[in-house]
Amino acid sequence: MELKDYERDMTGCSRCSICKWIPLNQIKSWRFANVCPSISRYNFHAYSGGGRMLMGLSILQGRSELTEVVTDIIYKCTLCGACDVSCKQYRDDIDISETLQAFRIRCVEEGQLIPEHTVMIDNLRREGNVFGKPKTERGRWAEGLDVKDINEEQADVFFHAGCNYSYDEELWPIVRGAVTLLENAGVDVGIAGGEESCCGGRAYEIGYQGELEKYAEDVIGRVKASGANKLVTACSDCYSTFKYYYPKIGKALGVEVLHITEYIDRLIREGKIKPTKSVPMRITYHDPCHLGRRGESYVGEWKGDNKLLRPLKYKRTGKEGVYTPPRNILKSIPGLELVEMERIKEYSWCCGAGGGVKEAYPDFSIWTAMERVEEAKATGAEAIVTACPWCERNFKDAIKESGERVEVYDVIELVLRAI
Repeated sequence: MELKDYERDMTGCSRCSICKWIPLNQIKSWRFANVCPSISRYNFHAYSGGGRMLMGLSILQGRSELTEVVTDIIYKCTLCGACDVSCKQYRDDIDISETLQAFRIRCVEEGQLIPEHTVMIDNLRREGNVFGKPKTERGRWAEGLDVKDINEEQADVFFHAGCNYSYDEELWPIVRGAVTLLENAGVDVGIAGGEESCCGGRAYEIGYQGELEKYAEDVIGRVKASGANKLVTACSDCYSTFKYYYPKIGKALGVEVLHITEYIDRLIREGKIKPTKSVPMRITYHDPCHLGRRGESYVGEWKGDNKLLRPLKYKRTGKEGVYTPPRNILKSIPGLELVEMERIKEYSWCCGAGGGVKEAYPDFSIWTAMERVEEAKATGAEAIVTACPWCERNFKDAIKESGERVEVYDVIELVLRAI
């Protein structure tokens, strides 16, 4: 993937600014009409999807240079994909998200690096995770669980926790609970524990494509050795990486990939998990970007010259993300009232933790999360429920910093209450 491969996309941008808003027919109020956190926060065209397309074209054609200022603008973006979804409501021949990703790869290749991102990559290469936590502690989240170790025996289902769940002790009950739910439902499940590998997706999104290939090989090898026919993960970032980025670079896992909400929904419909206890609560659900619009499967590249002629399946519109399963689960819980925010599903507002923003621009990340909290509060909900460790962590951090009184839960936590 190189920036020059998207010259036609950048040239085709009509500077309409649709990338800044949810589609006009979806707007319910002026307050929650924006869709791009970057342009909403910094309020200058360069910070929009279209603005970055302009900069990319200018640099590609030699009319300007890739400077520190330009790099800073490029990375003040959560890569949530919302601009791309809105654009495709009007233009079928432009892939903004892919162009922005190529722009970041160009930054890394030319040595225009963000210091905080350099630290992330150093951590990843040294300890196998972007947090710099000791690799020897990766499996601590599963201590005491009676679950198969796929390094020693095979299992039908390979459960992948992901880096965030592996190291954030406050989130451990979610993945421990997920494994317990699967086992109690009769699922033959195994984990890699301390030998689990990072998916490499976060490194790729900040421009290090070589890291994605490296970690893909590790995950693929471990999945094959496990004998599993399914890989289930609770991390939406990992899910998007496995479903889209791996196949895109020719490294498909070769097994069915499911997010935990997809699998739990399936098990509930099969009668193997039965939420029967009442959980009297009014909640709203936040669609994680990597599970929703960024969670679509990769189906291949359109080989034609004119993208306007692409069949729909080749267009990453965001409509095929995972939206129904988590809502099905919440609706199956007695006493739980689900009220929706204005921006949902493929038009959801990002939590602010993605694309390296939480690490490099924490103030922007917290601001973005608080925008979503305000939208959640407008529904009258007591709590925000999501299905992503990055979203949950960022919401918790933002709420703590602001002093707001809004609870944050993962879908799995509410299922555990209802069992």
